[in-house]
Amino acid sequence: MLLDPNTQLALDRPRKTAAPATPSPAVGPSKSRLLRVLGPGLITGASDDDPSGIGTYSQAGAQLGFGVSWTMLLTYPLMVAIQEISARVGRVTGRGIAGNIARHYPGWMLQGLVFSLFAANVINLGADLGAMGDVTKLLIGGPAAAYVVFFGVACVAAQIFVHYARYVRVLKWLSLSLFAYVAALAVIRVPWGEALWGLFVPHISFNGDYLTMLVAICGTTISPYLFFWQAAEEAEDVRVKPARIPLVRAWRQAPSAFARIRADTMAGMGFSNLIAVAIMITTAATLHANGVTNVETSAQAAQALKPIAGEFAYLIFAIGIIGTGLLGVPVLAGSAAYALAEGRGWPVGLAREPKEALAFYLSLVVAALLGIGLNFTPIDPIKALFWSAVINGVVAVPVMVILMLMTARPKIMGEFTISGWLRALGWLSTAAMAACVAGMFATWLV
Repeated sequence: MLLDPNTQLALDRPRKTAAPATPSPAVGPSKSRLLRVLGPGLITGASDDDPSGIGTYSQAGAQLGFGVSWTMLLTYPLMVAIQEISARVGRVTGRGIAGNIARHYPGWMLQGLVFSLFAANVINLGADLGAMGDVTKLLIGGPAAAYVVFFGVACVAAQIFVHYARYVRVLKWLSLSLFAYVAALAVIRVPWGEALWGLFVPHISFNGDYLTMLVAICGTTISPYLFFWQAAEEAEDVRVKPARIPLVRAWRQAPSAFARIRADTMAGMGFSNLIAVAIMITTAATLHANGVTNVETSAQAAQALKPIAGEFAYLIFAIGIIGTGLLGVPVLAGSAAYALAEGRGWPVGLAREPKEALAFYLSLVVAALLGIGLNFTPIDPIKALFWSAVINGVVAVPVMVILMLMTARPKIMGEFTISGWLRALGWLSTAAMAACVAGMFATWLV
């Protein structure tokens, strides 16, 4: 009889894993330790800067100039707090967020959240694949639609057929593609006095366009799919690694586990926000400074850079879009599949063979196919992109409220309920997101 993997976490070890890698003699202990510490948090943070995120940050820089980059400093501690809380849910319970909600809250609540997450992820997938296709066409020519299909199928095939441990290493290396935006920033002329003023001195305009952009930025940086993904990957590591046991049953592992999660999350979110600032400053110093304020996608931003910043900046920016898409698409599809499958009580995990978690893998494939298909319908995923970020911001509020309430319950978290400054920051993050959404709606009603 096939046992529910969420009720036999310590015994039901999935088979789709490579043998534990023995460090090569050429790899020093510091590097080996760094690679072990940086995991779900780094991948989650890097995937936040996917092509759709790049499009949002590019649009913010082009439309508002240097006066919006301060949001990245504000959101950093809030991102770290809410992502660390999400990660702790997975490590403490051995289940993802959806799995815990399914067991402790009404079904209608879970279904509404999962549906909203799935819909927003599909739109993001379509936009990411569309941007990757457009950029590839710009670089080498050919039909963009063919590249959309190729990238979509390749990302899903890698998730299904590549061993989990090896696949995680690939995602870690793909995160390096984000340094392309640091390189792009290095080759353009930036009025650093003005840029630093915009970074460290907040400027807020109480109008609909500005507040809608603010919600889009927050919805991109503090996004529900990131919560679900990092929690699910922590739970996945519990299932994959024999030494790890859910902390509710192995409290002695807690100090080292929480230290690893905090370091991983701080590094991942810091990396994510550094790249976002680089993109905003790049587009503000080039596009906004030259009157180009209407940029809807990352591909358009790359193309607009060419006559202003030169061929090299354009190439770096464009190649970075493809690299970040190869990282972001699997995370978007994977988080949707984890949420749906956990909520239904199906066996989950990229470390399982497809036949052992058929419904989970089908959910992943369906999400990817819908994202691909969006590029072949009258619905323009690029125009829907900005609003998907806004939807993410709106959906994030109830998810964050439930997450904060859930992590205060000993019935769920045992002795590891969230308290102190981490809890305060988690509620502050929730309140800040709610305030942005309320402000946006208020301006629409005026």
